[in-house]
Amino acid sequence: MTTANPVANTAAGTKSSFSIGQLAVFLGKISQHTDIVWAGMVVMIVGMMIIPMPPMLLDLLLTFNISVSITILLIVMYVEEPLEFSVFPSLLLVVTLFRLSLNIGSTRLILLGGQAGKVIEAFGDFVVGGNYVVGLVIFLLLMVIQFAVITAGAGRVAEVSARFTLDAMPGKQMAIDADLNAGLISEDVARSRREKIAHEADFYGAMDGASKFVKGDAMAGIIITIINVLGGLVIGMLQMGMSVSEAAQTFTLLTVGDGLVSQIPSLLISTATGIIVTRARSENHMGADVLKQLSASPRALATVAVILAGFAIVPGLPTLPFLTLSGLMGGSSYFLGRTRPAKKENNQLPGPVAGKGLALPGAKAEEAGDEPEVLSLLRVDVLELEIGYGLIPLIDQNQGGDLLERVGYIRRQVASELGFIVPKIRIRDNLRLAPQQYVIKLRGEEISQGQIQPRNLLAMPGPAVSRDIEGTETTEPVFGLPAIWISQEQRTDAEVSGYTVVEPPSIIITHLTEVIRQHSSSLLGRQEVQELLENLQQHYPAVVNEVQNTPGLGTVQRVLQALLRERIPIRDMVIILEAIGDHAHETSDADVLAERARGYLGRTIANQYRSFDGALHVFTLAPTVEHAVSEHLQQTAQGWMVNLPPDTAQELMSEIAHQMEALATQSHEPVLVTSQRIRMPMRRFTQRTLPTLAVLGFNELPAEMEVRAEGVVELRRRA
Repeated sequence: MTTANPVANTAAGTKSSFSIGQLAVFLGKISQHTDIVWAGMVVMIVGMMIIPMPPMLLDLLLTFNISVSITILLIVMYVEEPLEFSVFPSLLLVVTLFRLSLNIGSTRLILLGGQAGKVIEAFGDFVVGGNYVVGLVIFLLLMVIQFAVITAGAGRVAEVSARFTLDAMPGKQMAIDADLNAGLISEDVARSRREKIAHEADFYGAMDGASKFVKGDAMAGIIITIINVLGGLVIGMLQMGMSVSEAAQTFTLLTVGDGLVSQIPSLLISTATGIIVTRARSENHMGADVLKQLSASPRALATVAVILAGFAIVPGLPTLPFLTLSGLMGGSSYFLGRTRPAKKENNQLPGPVAGKGLALPGAKAEEAGDEPEVLSLLRVDVLELEIGYGLIPLIDQNQGGDLLERVGYIRRQVASELGFIVPKIRIRDNLRLAPQQYVIKLRGEEISQGQIQPRNLLAMPGPAVSRDIEGTETTEPVFGLPAIWISQEQRTDAEVSGYTVVEPPSIIITHLTEVIRQHSSSLLGRQEVQELLENLQQHYPAVVNEVQNTPGLGTVQRVLQALLRERIPIRDMVIILEAIGDHAHETSDADVLAERARGYLGRTIANQYRSFDGALHVFTLAPTVEHAVSEHLQQTAQGWMVNLPPDTAQELMSEIAHQMEALATQSHEPVLVTSQRIRMPMRRFTQRTLPTLAVLGFNELPAEMEVRAEGVVELRRRA
């Protein structure tokens, strides 16, 4: 009986653990310097072509070559999209160089001593049965398969993929920009998608060149084999005194074994190349996709089973193999047909459908999984564009429609013009509308609508129409101007005659843009204001922090809305917030703070109405009118209002309209300038009847701007 020594066992265990720990530390250090390791491996591969190798080392490297080739093939089969293995082109070059260096090393051993290690001898003896003629035939068959089938096909696919990927880049970039402008994706997502497109172009371009490595490797294999056979015969007969048959048996068999050892990994790499360039994007690996798609149609398997059963009864053909496979195919078809779930027909649109009532009491309750879908019906879209079914081609890209892309550009235009990002604009079809009708909704309620003829053009007469053209008379839906619908063939004739011709999508886009401008204050919610402040805080934290607590987010929102109601851009948020901060201690009234902000934005406001000659053409109120308006101001829940007697108010409105018309005939923007005290009340007084009139205060006129007074509003009767 032997007593174990616990101390010795403990020491041995400690030594083993210490060795494993040292190995882990060593591998960890190597992983931190992979660049050096990789460069060293490439240099070593080149050195193998020059430095002789012992047979044992050659066996180890040949085995490593086979294992690397199998690993690459399996990795390629498990990727879900080619970019997951983007290093493949560079790896293909290194692996090909490694295999060629092994060819040179084995050739040196074969020709110098008639031996090349156990691996090559095993392939020469066991795989081809020691018959070099059979070995040559098998080797040539492998070369034909690789060179004429796999390599040629993979090279062609790589070339076509690279060409089509590069050609598709502009379209993909435009699609990303359209999604970004429409608010469907964020800036980070758009940036990642652009990078992915660039990586795809780089990958397929590299694969186009890397496929030439595979083709060159196959040609090099044939040449090396021929050189080895001829060189072996010469060395065997002239230097070693062998007969022709002995030299052929010795050197040709080793050469064939060497060729098989090299070309089998080469064939695996070629197969991997063909798979990765033909691999389409998928959510599963290749094995799952193959099984899923081959078994997608039980009817096809049943048809194959019937055909195989027919072959089984043909005289002269073996019955058992065909019947066996027929039974397997038939069983698979039956099993898949029983287990495959029936496809659900779901063509209904979410929400109530015309002609359908609500669910009756006692009906089956909604499943828990349907709750998110039901909750989505409660959300109200800020902006909606509903179209009749006759306008669907305008948004269908397959039919040449570009309305979706144009809507995306609206958000970019409004952002640069007014200074805030318009919420997402949802476009949907509505069967309740007339086929050629469209409706614009704000928070679920209709605010404007129009009708267009998608296959015709809208022609609006200009100031100098030379002659009338035939068409269907209508009213332009955006500004209510008279117009006519004409055919596509009449376009040139209409333009020459002095008409302005507009395409149907442009009508919708112009209408939608004008509605956004008119209702911009309603589109700016607190969430949008918060996002503007967060974006601004990155560069101006002091300004944002000053107004976040006093007067607060709600007051800032109302100030910005007051500015937008008069179409004043809020791009310069820093100036606006500074104005609010300067006067927030005096008042919390948003209208008063907006008036203070207007004084800070005077140059921006006045520049909007400058005429073509660079001057600002305005009209004013007579001193008596200013005094009368000041005496008839009344404070209400909506702020200060002008409360003139009805007759006086009507006369004042008529005189203002007359002055506006006079300026418009001179192609000037109508601008009324008043004192700061009555500016806002006068704006409210004229807003409903004369919505296009701009009312400015004297304090908003920049000192360096040329201002020309073109008229004065006077009243015949006293207020």
